[in-house]
Amino acid sequence: MNRPNLTAVEVFPVHGLQYVFPADRGQLARGAPASYAAEPLQRMIAPENEPIPVWPSASVAAPKNSRFHELLTLADALRSGRPRERKLAGQALNNRFRAIQ
Repeated sequence: MNRPNLTAVEVFPVHGLQYVFPADRGQLARGAPASYAAEPLQRMIAPENEPIPVWPSASVAAPKNSRFHELLTLADALRSGRPRERKLAGQALNNRFRAIQ
């Protein structure tokens, strides 16, 4: 049976997502918290004295599915985060991948 290369599945988001789907930082806006400002990273990273990252137009599916919303926020942190945020997001995402193996 063909199975995905799980090592590649873990490595690509952490190191490649920011290049395939680069973050586009827009102007200040109201929206749904993203990246380190939402779960699961929210409890690990204290916001600095700057506006939090948000999605101006929240995904319709995200509010209905908290696990999906967490995956989106982890992907967003990998795309747009600073090194510490990216490291924590990568660890959290890889833990989720390992849990479904």
